[in-house]
Amino acid sequence: MTAALLAAAAASVWVRPLSTIPVRRGAPRPRVILPLAAAGLVLAALAAGAVAPAALGAVLVGTAWGGHRLWRQRALARHVAETQDWVLECCDLLASELAAGQAAESALARAAETWPALAPVWQSHAFGGDVPSALRRAGAEPGAGGLALVAAAWHVSHRTGHGLADALGRVAQALREARATDRVVRGELASARATARLVAALPVLALVIGSGSGGDPLGFLLGTPLGVACLGGGLALGLAGLGWIERIAADVGR
Repeated sequence: MTAALLAAAAASVWVRPLSTIPVRRGAPRPRVILPLAAAGLVLAALAAGAVAPAALGAVLVGTAWGGHRLWRQRALARHVAETQDWVLECCDLLASELAAGQAAESALARAAETWPALAPVWQSHAFGGDVPSALRRAGAEPGAGGLALVAAAWHVSHRTGHGLADALGRVAQALREARATDRVVRGELASARATARLVAALPVLALVIGSGSGGDPLGFLLGTPLGVACLGGGLALGLAGLGWIERIAADVGR
């Protein structure tokens, strides 16, 4: 029963983000299936009289769920930063291609080759569609908000006859300055994040020291009701602290 609970905890950690999993309409999602399965195993262990394995499994599953949420937040932050870099690179590419005398369709085709997310924008231009609207739709992706500025520059240029290359060059400069500010903010927050991770890792060092000094901290934490309660409380507080730091960092970033 304990092995089954541990397997459920591992599955809840390694499940892919829901945005990358095609789910049939009406089908139960992994974030619903895994907690229900873990709860069923815990209840089965309680019904069988295995109170300690059930409590330990509940603690491990809860920890895995909290760790998975933190991992997804960090993965989303990395994805946003990469998307912002792609937007800046494509804006520079469009400005340089147009300044060199290339047609807008050719410049968009080059940008779509560099970043496939712009392929719908190029197709919209090729078939006579509304390019600013296509850019705004592409800018709805997390981290691609800079495409709204590209759409605005495209719209104003076509309405006023002002050079599109010059407008996109100004947009690229604004995006470059924003990315520089983001790098400064991330650098300032790096020390706080490192401190939080160090504090979260200190209990592991305490366990190693306790085991080396002749004690049995793992036996206490995993084999007694009081130990399981201490383990659950400590893990919950550690995850809460890491989540708090990430929340502060996200607010500062916005």
